[in-house]
Amino acid sequence: MRHADAQRTEATATMPGFKLRGLRWWIVGLIFLATLINYIDRLTISVLAPVITRDLGLTNTEFGGIITWFLLAYTISQGLSGKLYDHVGTKRGFVCSIMLWSVAAIAHAFARGLASLSVFRFVLGFGEAGNWPGAAKTVAEWFPIRERAFGMAIFNSGAAIGSVIAPPLIVWLSLTYGWQTTFIVTGSLGFAWLILWLLFYQTPARHRWLGEQERRLIREGQRASDAGDALVTESYAPLGWRELLRYRQVWAIVLARFLTDPVWWLYISWLPKYLSDARGFSLVKIGLFAWVPYVAADAGSLSGGWMSGYLIARGWSVDRSRKVVILVAALLMPAGIFAAFAHDAMVALVLIGVVLFGFQVWINNVQTLPSDFFSDKAVGSVAGLGGTGAGIGSMIFIFSTGWVVDHFSYVPVLVVAGLLGPIGTVVLFALCGPIKRVSIKPSLRFAAG
Repeated sequence: MRHADAQRTEATATMPGFKLRGLRWWIVGLIFLATLINYIDRLTISVLAPVITRDLGLTNTEFGGIITWFLLAYTISQGLSGKLYDHVGTKRGFVCSIMLWSVAAIAHAFARGLASLSVFRFVLGFGEAGNWPGAAKTVAEWFPIRERAFGMAIFNSGAAIGSVIAPPLIVWLSLTYGWQTTFIVTGSLGFAWLILWLLFYQTPARHRWLGEQERRLIREGQRASDAGDALVTESYAPLGWRELLRYRQVWAIVLARFLTDPVWWLYISWLPKYLSDARGFSLVKIGLFAWVPYVAADAGSLSGGWMSGYLIARGWSVDRSRKVVILVAALLMPAGIFAAFAHDAMVALVLIGVVLFGFQVWINNVQTLPSDFFSDKAVGSVAGLGGTGAGIGSMIFIFSTGWVVDHFSYVPVLVVAGLLGPIGTVVLFALCGPIKRVSIKPSLRFAAG
């Protein structure tokens, strides 16, 4: 019966009518917008940290605790959201995620102290986490393997563009209307996006606007992604977390992100506060300059995804292409150590830009690995587990940052962060083995692939 329904859906979708050329790029554009809004909502508290901590009487340790509550929920939700998207699909999954985080973002306007702000931050983290496994699953559904890293780069650039837009926008809103109204305005953006999502999104099998040539490209890409592994088919049942954790490739992704993602979270959460505390920036100056490193991050996001796809198109193997790009990116991240000792604030900002460029190149390729290793039916779950590892590592690091800053300075934090990228990459390469399709053998503790 389900097979017959699927055939009817496919037949309906391929009926003559309006077709939108390059529809997969429009779809990833929607995911880009969701990610951009995600980061504006996330960064509102970071940009306004100097004002909010003063108005509510919060210490650096307490501010670190608020970010940690966000990360705790984010970590829990990564795994759960991955399973949710695999179960209900990308369309319904995004509706659940963005409604939850938008309501929570608006609620920040009504915070009156540490407790209420921590609660609202927790709920925001729980909702926002769903964006990443959902986006990874959408890219896996809509893009052939050679284009997936670039598809990931496009939606991931929403994080960098959101980070570029956020400081001047948030500072202007705050100076004009106050920080409470700022949360209401930024939190409302998600509901506007939701209208577009409900109007325009369907899976490839259901989308009436998908042309036959592009449909064939997507279908052939899905089949090609399983080539060479007779034990992996698109029809196998989604693997549970316990089964997935038997694979060393999953542990490679989880541990690499546990070690390396704190680099991004450090600068996302603490950069405005660092510029205020250590570099003497006013709120206006933060609005004028805090966006600069994120321009570099956006360039890294797009170039990192493009580069591995370019190398694959030139005849390089997926394994060699991904690993070379990931390694080069990891070697850029220690620039943060030099930023810690730079005397000039603008030199420090440029060096932080190098770090974020490297991180975005790195993460775009690492986030593509779930679809390199596993069938589309497991991509959301594996991406969610990777996000869980990232959340746990970031939670530990970000809370520690507040304590270290209160008792020492930002220097030890930036030095340690500068070492995490290379260490995470060594762990990734040591565990993952060749980047190719994994053989589904649940009886083996660590399938070599």
